[in-house]
Amino acid sequence: MTIEELVAREHIRETVAAYAQLADGGRFDDVAALFAEDGVLAIDGQAPCVGRAAIRAFLAGTGANLRATTGVPLVRHHVSNLRITVETPERATGSCYFLVVTDRGVDHWGRYRDVYVRRDDRWLFAHRRARLDGFAPGSWSAERRRDADR
Repeated sequence: MTIEELVAREHIRETVAAYAQLADGGRFDDVAALFAEDGVLAIDGQAPCVGRAAIRAFLAGTGANLRATTGVPLVRHHVSNLRITVETPERATGSCYFLVVTDRGVDHWGRYRDVYVRRDDRWLFAHRRARLDGFAPGSWSAERRRDADR
């Protein structure tokens, strides 16, 4: 492994961590800025969000729903087992698990599959796919899923 690859991996780790922390803090403009201009956020079962404006709007809507339907609008994303493959000096892929906690406790969990691109000195998401593997009964996610099925 080269120094350049190690540096790329560390920048990518920071991008992944920033996504979770900024989203949890409701800083959706900053989250959208972690994506390339034409970046895609793909949530399984929903139409993909293409471009920063669409990503920001989706996240803001999710945040508004959290505030409206929970006692305390608290959400924490825990990300683990990040694996990164640097394919070229300008492109990498990665995968990791996530676990989300709200004021009710464990809410939902799943996996991210990412494609990263280097733009200037930053590594950004070109594509982020979120796959939900499960959710806790009585959780915010369970309620959202129930309401969507109606």
